[in-house]
Amino acid sequence: MNIAAVKGMRDLLPADTLWFQRLEAAARHVFALHGLEEIRTPVVESAELFRRSVGEDTDIVGKEMYTFADKDDALLTLRPEATASTVRAYVEHRLWERPGLTRLYYLGPMFRRERPQKGRYRQFYQIGAEILGGDAPWIDFELLAMLQLLLERCGIHGAELVLNSVGCARDRPLYHAALRAALHDQLPRMCADCQRRAQTNPLRVLDCKVPADQPIIAALPTIHEFLDPACRDHFAQLRALLDANAIAYRLDPRLVRGLDYYTSTAFEFLHGSLGAQNALLGGGRYDGLAQALGAPASAGGGIGFALGEDRFVLAMQAAAAPPAAGWPGGPPALAALVIPLASAQLLPALQLAQRLRRLGHRIELAPPDRKLGKSLELASKLGAPAALILGPDEVARGLLQFKTLASGEQAALPESALPARLAAAGRPPA
Repeated sequence: MNIAAVKGMRDLLPADTLWFQRLEAAARHVFALHGLEEIRTPVVESAELFRRSVGEDTDIVGKEMYTFADKDDALLTLRPEATASTVRAYVEHRLWERPGLTRLYYLGPMFRRERPQKGRYRQFYQIGAEILGGDAPWIDFELLAMLQLLLERCGIHGAELVLNSVGCARDRPLYHAALRAALHDQLPRMCADCQRRAQTNPLRVLDCKVPADQPIIAALPTIHEFLDPACRDHFAQLRALLDANAIAYRLDPRLVRGLDYYTSTAFEFLHGSLGAQNALLGGGRYDGLAQALGAPASAGGGIGFALGEDRFVLAMQAAAAPPAAGWPGGPPALAALVIPLASAQLLPALQLAQRLRRLGHRIELAPPDRKLGKSLELASKLGAPAALILGPDEVARGLLQFKTLASGEQAALPESALPARLAAAGRPPA
């Protein structure tokens, strides 16, 4: 009797794994340029972790998780996603006490008992990243710009960024009430899942894929009518940064993510090569998740993304993407910390960081509007050999202050002089 692979699981033969290696090499390289470090969490977690973070009413928790009782009757789950695991590790190990933002990425298998189809399996491989410890719009921008660079490095062009704000704890109750009122007379005509979700979490109704329900969903109120001032301002600032950097996007007020922990920014990158289910990757902000898992308010918020390697590789193959270039000797060391002295210099600082990363330098950004001494102290703690300081005079003159931290030497330089100076500081590009 021949024994085959379990339904929904598959073997990745050598010809397949080459494509996965190309994607993973590109991801590791791009992540390293943005200061992300790898974390590896257990494949098995407490079932309570996903119930508390992902949400009882989600399809993942309600229908798809592989949950079993251990010999001591503890309920354990094969991880269906890794954001909850990563934030659990962030809280358990008090990573918010490290200097600066905590920038983490992961690669590995996840498990969901959903219907197998092309590019979707019950054991699937996922790449993701989480930036924890802050909630400023420029952090959201940095993640989206990083993903655009990753797509380019993987040979995928023409992907569409779709963007929305899904509100926060302050405005969500008002929106839920408006959705329930609008759905009251329509629910008998809708699918059983929508009827249940309307009572437990009406935002989930927007995630319905049943064709007959779409005209009803299209007529529902949008979250943008209910955003509180802080949430509205956050979204406006993010859009302004995307516009200023010529990163195109489409607003979709119906876009929600399938997990309950999302707040504020939500996004997907879509690509036509994947057919009707055309999402390449997705993610969003989840302020409050760390606190829900036991962290203090000082641990801050978070934003992240995930992509399914199985489906992403299909898009790479359709694009006939060439092998991703690696780098000798492992990931690049931090080349410099860019320091905008005030919010007025944040945009040119972000743009400078993106240009330097495209040249192969690993760059991190200090928050604006803080004392220069604090930012230089952060640069030292991060191990940056140099700080690139942008104040109003430097921006007006097209210069920046290059400070070598080991010697304390500082000089005003044009951007064209940076590659040579960064190399001289002992940190060659990747």
